[in-house]
Amino acid sequence: MSAVDPVELAIFQSSMHSIAEEMGAALRRTAISPNIKERRDYSCALFDAGERVIAMGDHMPVHLGAMPMSVKAAVEAIAMQPGDVAILNDPYAGGTHLPDITLVLPVFVDSTGKPSFYAASRAHHADVGGMYAGSMGPAQEIYQEGIRIPPVLLMRKGEMDRGVLSILLANVRTPEEREGDLAAQLGACRVGERRILEVVAKYGLQKVQTLAEELVAYSERLMRAELRTMPAGTCAAADYLDDDGVSEQPIRIAVQMTFDPRAGSVIIDFEGSSPQVRGAVNAVYPITWSACFYVLRCLLRQDAPATAGVMIPVTVKAPLGSIVNAVPPAAVAGGNVECSQRIADVLLRALAQAAPERVPAASYGTMSNLTIGGVDPRTGSPFAYYETIAGGMGARPNADGIDGVHCHMTNSLNTPVEALEYAYPFRVRHYGYRAESGGAGKFRGGNGLVREIELLADAQVTLLADRRKFAPYGLAGGADGALGRAALIKADRSEAELPGKGSVMAKTGDAVRIETPGGGGWGRQVESDKVTESQSGESGSGTSRSPNA
Repeated sequence: MSAVDPVELAIFQSSMHSIAEEMGAALRRTAISPNIKERRDYSCALFDAGERVIAMGDHMPVHLGAMPMSVKAAVEAIAMQPGDVAILNDPYAGGTHLPDITLVLPVFVDSTGKPSFYAASRAHHADVGGMYAGSMGPAQEIYQEGIRIPPVLLMRKGEMDRGVLSILLANVRTPEEREGDLAAQLGACRVGERRILEVVAKYGLQKVQTLAEELVAYSERLMRAELRTMPAGTCAAADYLDDDGVSEQPIRIAVQMTFDPRAGSVIIDFEGSSPQVRGAVNAVYPITWSACFYVLRCLLRQDAPATAGVMIPVTVKAPLGSIVNAVPPAAVAGGNVECSQRIADVLLRALAQAAPERVPAASYGTMSNLTIGGVDPRTGSPFAYYETIAGGMGARPNADGIDGVHCHMTNSLNTPVEALEYAYPFRVRHYGYRAESGGAGKFRGGNGLVREIELLADAQVTLLADRRKFAPYGLAGGADGALGRAALIKADRSEAELPGKGSVMAKTGDAVRIETPGGGGWGRQVESDKVTESQSGESGSGTSRSPNA
């Protein structure tokens, strides 16, 4: 029995969570790029002296589950002192993909000379160099994807290391925007440091450390209790990425989840998944771990603390050199955004066998990464636009899926039309729901989106997307969601379909149209439902509402 007062622990949990949330709010308010300011493509978290996460904001699952590896890599590489801040993005040294830059700030409390806590912020930077504007193209090795930053100090004893910063800014297309976003990340870490020092001043270091330890243990107890409700045995599932953008070969992701209810534990084994590929859809191990964290966290109540304790009862096995545990020099830009979504899909498909009444059908399953880069004629300066575009949520066992919403490993928003047209030489021609793209069933899958953007300058248009060949699956007899598609519409109105993974040079007056997949349906659709739907002439997914933005 814990000696910590449960009420006191609940207050402490809320305090830590609010700090991480305030860090995120500070980052959002002070960032320069629309991708961070408007889309909220960032995450913040707090860690104890052992690099264990003790609180995270309600931000991006694909970031948050992997951030402990980044903190650990920074701590192992650098003996940080007061005033230091580490920076890194190397996927093979604690990162995930190159646009996600992480800052780690050590928090010193006593005179031992060792950090008692760490505050960390991660944000997706709209360009970090490489051969494609936006740094999210169909590269074939990591050296083509952008600047690769191992754990190094960005700040030393409170002073910016101008040499490190200069190297970074000299290798990107939009240096002023990058410097501004990095400053926002620094500010977020400072907020975390200040707030946690206030908590220590109020309760004392030993008390805070005891509460942090109990919070991690509490998460573990909750996870074990949930796993004890699962049937003993192994649930297996598989799904596919369409291709890697280099060959047409489908890429298999397989998983076996073996539950041990007596121990309250699970082994997640990705044996049987495809080897790593030449294209940029490879996932490094932190991404796979992050997807496992996300899916298992979804089993817990919303108010359960998301700490390192969630994964203590979990063993994750991913074959080295596979699509889910790539090794250098594999390109990995899409592993963070496309492979991560398919890993989540496969895990949920397996989990549906153990808890069919709790698991939704597949959501749209691709972040539909769109990057556009060129020179803005209004300023004469380079620009780099990046966005992930929402789709249809999978139908739930008791409700329809939601239309046009970001699901699973992303938790961002779509850039508002006004912000998009203000920041970039674009005109948005169309933005709305993709009618009847959700899978039919007792409960219908959510509809995808249609977004059509006209270019007001010559630009490089790059797409990194999936679910063009393998549709989002339905469950319990529900139908699959619609496949995604994209097209380049020339100024003369001729239209050419774009592959899911590729890059083209477009002219002023051309437009790109993205149609994102719908979610899968859940349950068999009974005949009376079909008649009612036919008479109403509606898709049943509420296409009259405004998209998530």
